[in-house]
Amino acid sequence: MTDDEIRTLTAEVLAGIAPEADLATVGDDEDLREALDLDSMDFLNFVIALGQRTGRAIPEADARRLVTMRGLLGYLSR
Repeated sequence: MTDDEIRTLTAEVLAGIAPEADLATVGDDEDLREALDLDSMDFLNFVIALGQRTGRAIPEADARRLVTMRGLLGYLSR
């Protein structure tokens, strides 16, 4: 996946979990949970939905790597 595809996918998944979240206001190194006011359940649902949409299993242990956009880009582009 390209960076643009990952950003688009992330925005789409977040729209289903936290419709008021505006990913465009979040820097690449900001914690998505804090910046978008996602509680632990929202974030877990976000990680599950990313896994479903990409067809990749994302182990719970890897969720901590997905808390920033930079982390998401690195994780999903490999």
